[in-house]
Amino acid sequence: MLGEAGQVLAAAKALAARGVTPITLRPKEGLAVMNGTSVMTALACLALSRAEYLSRLTTRISAMAVAALSGNPHHFDETLFSVKPHPGQQKVASRLRADLVDARVEGRNEARLQDRYSLRCSPHVIGVLEDALPFLRTLVENELNSANDNPIIDGEQGRVLHGGHFYGGHIAFAMDSLKNVVANLADLLDRQVAQLLDPKFSQGLPANLSGASKARASVNHGLKALGIATSAWTAEALKLTMPASVFSRSTESHNQDKVSMGTISARDCLRVLTLTEQVAAGALLGAAQGLELRARLEGMAIPPALLKTVHALRPDSPFLEEDRRLDLELNALCAKIRARAYPLYEDAPEGAR
Repeated sequence: MLGEAGQVLAAAKALAARGVTPITLRPKEGLAVMNGTSVMTALACLALSRAEYLSRLTTRISAMAVAALSGNPHHFDETLFSVKPHPGQQKVASRLRADLVDARVEGRNEARLQDRYSLRCSPHVIGVLEDALPFLRTLVENELNSANDNPIIDGEQGRVLHGGHFYGGHIAFAMDSLKNVVANLADLLDRQVAQLLDPKFSQGLPANLSGASKARASVNHGLKALGIATSAWTAEALKLTMPASVFSRSTESHNQDKVSMGTISARDCLRVLTLTEQVAAGALLGAAQGLELRARLEGMAIPPALLKTVHALRPDSPFLEEDRRLDLELNALCAKIRARAYPLYEDAPEGAR
């Protein structure tokens, strides 16, 4: 244990110096503390909380991308979604409708009948996560409220029951599933960023969303490097979606011959969440830049909910006029995302709005 100046001390001395009384473990508590199922369940709780907010943030960014790209809000029509009755998907479509309620957006670009999938199908992608979250939460909450060590002591009947409640298969499944649907959010957002940056697809926005004047356009790259970064983070997130639970290894002379791999699943899921939050930070910056450029070029009124989000991120990342380093700004945006600092939807649970 490290002391005040970084020197190595015995744990007992360091605790005594801080006036901390060491915990005295009672029977079975040592095993319970180091039990892998306890660890993976704790990590799963953190993962679910982050995923819930990321679902809402991806929805808001998708709405921003639709508006910035002069997209068609009628792709999210209530009647249209009444015939595809996945509840989470319908919830996402409803949020997009509310975000794009501004009349000037509603009537835009009717000449383009269908937007590309990353806009048109955003409720279908995000909705998978929304529909999966209640089920995955049930698995995690059941594990939280269950006995997951061994043996179990039946005090009333005086029995010691040996079993396999330490097996974390439900958590492994939940985390392998969650990292899959979260990585799909990263892929969705990265495709939206690609549309925003490419003048062949951005409906008249400057190449790479550069805010530079015409005289300075040739010496500014805009958000070109941001697109490269979001693509790289997305690639890493997608690579980690291989389920860890299918890679059980036999150990301890084949006593532990079938194990859940749940802690690795949970760790991988948290890594996928971190990467997807980085993609979301980049997409948020790009979508805000696109919105403000569209407003400058065409006098478009940015819908109120979207404008509120733009204003919330601008103290950390101002509109990009001239090229500048963006790593510190992206780090700040990621920290705000982890802190759930950006205002989103009123139907979100407390702490996730």
